[in-house]
Amino acid sequence: MNIDSVRTLFGKNLQSCTTVRQLEELEIAYLGRNGKINELLKNIKNLQANEKKQFGSELNKLKTEITSALQDKRQELFAKNDESVSVDVTIPGDKYPKGSLHTTTYAIEEISKIFEKIGFIRVYYPEVDWEYYAFDALNMPAGHPARDDFETFFLDTPAHPRLGRMLLTPHATNAQNREMRRLKSTPPVRMINIGKTYRPNWDTSHTPMFHQFDGLCIDKNINITQLKGTLDYFVKTFFGPKRSARIRPYDFRFTEPSFEVDVSCGICLGKGCRMCKSGWLELGGAGMIHPNVLKEGGIDPTIYSGFAWGWGVERVFSMKEGLMVDDLRTVYGGDIRFLEQF
Repeated sequence: MNIDSVRTLFGKNLQSCTTVRQLEELEIAYLGRNGKINELLKNIKNLQANEKKQFGSELNKLKTEITSALQDKRQELFAKNDESVSVDVTIPGDKYPKGSLHTTTYAIEEISKIFEKIGFIRVYYPEVDWEYYAFDALNMPAGHPARDDFETFFLDTPAHPRLGRMLLTPHATNAQNREMRRLKSTPPVRMINIGKTYRPNWDTSHTPMFHQFDGLCIDKNINITQLKGTLDYFVKTFFGPKRSARIRPYDFRFTEPSFEVDVSCGICLGKGCRMCKSGWLELGGAGMIHPNVLKEGGIDPTIYSGFAWGWGVERVFSMKEGLMVDDLRTVYGGDIRFLEQF
């Protein structure tokens, strides 16, 4: 076949096209890899040198004509709204994967709602803070080990003459003094501060950035039994009715007496198993607010008392029954196989 015969044949085939599908097949037949245009191009090797230029020019012209004619025909078919190109609006669309909130966000929402029910107000305070609010206001003297450069992220900025150096807050407890002052040192105080905290640790149970929720309750005649009742309420609501909490004596500078709080293992329910070894898993610290902390907040410790706690959100979440998160870094690893489970 020559160029003129291909042109003539294409015109006849184009007139017979009545659907977009037929048009697509025609386009492949002429412009595809094994189409008629490429078949003609193979003949160029049989021509004389002076004929090749003219042949190539005419072949390009034919290809342009076919491309333009196909485009015009396609628009014509769409304009006629042929049955083969009409859209059925009742057909369900493609389902795309849905995103979701991060597991930590889910945990924060659940924790917030649990404490809302017993009157705790959610507050927000800075994660970039001063030494005073992170340490001095919490009865932690200048020589305390927690204030060492190996334990806290200090920022390379000039120190404040009264508030000290700037840092990334190592705990959500930095809210306590601010909240007491915000309420003009007039109890009752009942707040929960949830935010990002930072410590230079990185292993299976620690990450440099993590979330912590710090609770504070101050009023007249507040005692340890009320602290234990609050802890039991949270544990049974968050972990399930079969779980329970216990407290063990400990030492914290901002509470006295101080306690470590444990939750019964979700597998053996406190009997002891391979997972927990002793039947209990450590949640974090708690205790009765130290009189010096109350005084620094402008509250008279001879009239008022209170309790507080500070726990890691990710750590508490990982202890939920059935999760079995044995490496806290998994939460922030970005593995979609882990995140899709929530």
